[in-house]
Amino acid sequence: MPEDNYQRQLIMTTQIIIGIMGPGNNTSESEQELAYDLGQAIAQQGWILLTGGRPAGVMEAASQGAASLGGTVLGILPDADGTNVASGVTLPIVTGMGNARNAINVLSSHGIIACGLGLGTVSEIALALKAQKPVVLMPENLLAHAFFQSLAPDKFHMTDNVKLCIDYLRLALHNS
Repeated sequence: MPEDNYQRQLIMTTQIIIGIMGPGNNTSESEQELAYDLGQAIAQQGWILLTGGRPAGVMEAASQGAASLGGTVLGILPDADGTNVASGVTLPIVTGMGNARNAINVLSSHGIIACGLGLGTVSEIALALKAQKPVVLMPENLLAHAFFQSLAPDKFHMTDNVKLCIDYLRLALHNS
């Protein structure tokens, strides 16, 4: 079976996993509210949410949002003991890999939503684009948009609207 057909069949037969990546520290209240709303939107789609799993910032807010609607939340933890877990995470994965777990976050997700920007989040966006995964940046950031759009115009999207974000991912996953 050709590689493209295999990828399409795999997505059609497996549970969709959407990663929400974002800073754990120095997140604004609006970014946390957005992450919560995105977590809920992912749960409403019946998709699995994947986060970095820590009880901080975007990871915590997105996990709580999905969990509030009974969604499944996969938390990919950087530490080796698994004691520092966001509330709402239903499936914690202990890696002991620190920031190297970013590759697991990206490669395990069918699509990525970057909610806010930090150094770890920027690395995850770059890894996702390199892996040909659809990426949505929220909220809008014109400098980041110009940069990432120049690198991967067909896989990078930006919006301030949760519904448009979900619609874009649904279409991108259907067309992959």
